[in-house]
Amino acid sequence: MPIETSSRPGTPAQPTVPARRRHDDAPDTLALFTRLAQLDDGPVRDAVRDELVTAWLPMAHRIAGRFRDRGESIEDLRQVAALGLVKAIDRFEPERGAFESYAVPTITGEVKRHFRDRMWALRVPRRVQELRNKVRVARRDLTQAPGAAEPSVADIAAHTGLSEEEVGAGMEALESFSTLSLDAELSADDDGYSLADTLGASDASFDVVVDREAAKEGLRRLPERERAILYMRFFEDMTQSRIADRLGISQMHVSRLISRSCARVRDEVMEQRRGGGAGGRAVA
Repeated sequence: MPIETSSRPGTPAQPTVPARRRHDDAPDTLALFTRLAQLDDGPVRDAVRDELVTAWLPMAHRIAGRFRDRGESIEDLRQVAALGLVKAIDRFEPERGAFESYAVPTITGEVKRHFRDRMWALRVPRRVQELRNKVRVARRDLTQAPGAAEPSVADIAAHTGLSEEEVGAGMEALESFSTLSLDAELSADDDGYSLADTLGASDASFDVVVDREAAKEGLRRLPERERAILYMRFFEDMTQSRIADRLGISQMHVSRLISRSCARVRDEVMEQRRGGGAGGRAVA
């Protein structure tokens, strides 16, 4: 850093450090802030406040620009940054130092909160969001060199000090910033399909298997004639009248035997489940 010396005649040369460079969008508004602090609520104070917002708005837009290309439009980011600027102006105390030093972290924090609270389609724990940010920055750092290959999980873990499991969680979060419609086309072919087409559906046959297994033991314990009646009725699809003719009994008696047998099997299954037996649906 260059050193300047005092050139006043008759005095020894004294080294001086040049003042810190200010951004072009950091105007000198100390007098306005001093006046704002002295004014009561009213039109005059509002006018001074608006003047400060106008003067510092370019800085807020510059901060918003740091977050472009992250899934949010630059116009919305600028609005969020402007809100942070207004908060900084309202809370700033001139005697505590330069406004820029106070405003920059305030505006930056407002934009980060916007991403954390508003931009995720699903609620994601803050810890996972932090992992996502670390993985995103690491991938950017590791691919800055021309021709650099996509870093592996191990490369990112070594760069960030995270475990490979944490890197994996962060990478999953990178792909989960927004949701995809179930109607979104996944193929551009003529026979294209949507995401909904890839989702499975409940198979009613599983319930039938559960019911049969649950009732199997109860059916074995029925008298032989009642087992035969149930087989003819439910597996051979015979009517009660045909069963009655085959067995030489009345149709009413067949009906009573079927009802009694089904009730007995159902009661045994329910008793087994109350005692901690296998799960499933109740037998109808």
